[in-house]
Amino acid sequence: MDSRVRLIVGLGNPGPGYAHTRHNAGTDFVHALAERHGATFKLEKKFNAEVATAVIDGHKVYLLIPTTFMNHSGRAIAPLAKFYNIAAPEILVAHDELDLAPGDIRLKLGGGHGGHNGLRDTIQHLGNQRDFARLRIGIGHPGNADDVVDYVLRKGPPDEREHIEDTIDAAIKIIPDVLIGEWNRAMKTLHTQT
Repeated sequence: MDSRVRLIVGLGNPGPGYAHTRHNAGTDFVHALAERHGATFKLEKKFNAEVATAVIDGHKVYLLIPTTFMNHSGRAIAPLAKFYNIAAPEILVAHDELDLAPGDIRLKLGGGHGGHNGLRDTIQHLGNQRDFARLRIGIGHPGNADDVVDYVLRKGPPDEREHIEDTIDAAIKIIPDVLIGEWNRAMKTLHTQT
């Protein structure tokens, strides 16, 4: 997969009550990316999302934050992708990742949903296409599967939050490579500095 990226999505739950919770790590990434590049979000009801456009190193990219809850993320992503004729390999989805510690972040090309409800719904609404890229932002695991829901819907302690913000900053720096399909270079840079 060597596609250029035309759409970057940040998964999370809407509303101030969920802001900066672990589950909203993807949303936090896209907000930070928009801020870095002077992009402003606008509510687009027809896409069930807040949408912005940014120009990064001369490349236009759509930024999308669903206004649906996490497990309905695909209801926002698929309509925008269809409207702008954006294929699944041209999409990067940023999301929280239980299997990575806070401070770890990884790019992944394609794959399954790994039990992540936002990815599951995205795959379903993209017509079972799985070949979109993922930016997996580590939030750690509570240690017990029964505690996962409460864990992801809470904010982490300040040191954990700092680790996540550092990884988000590192990921923003490799986006110019992602936008031109330089996946190997982006992965090498990101995975060696985090």
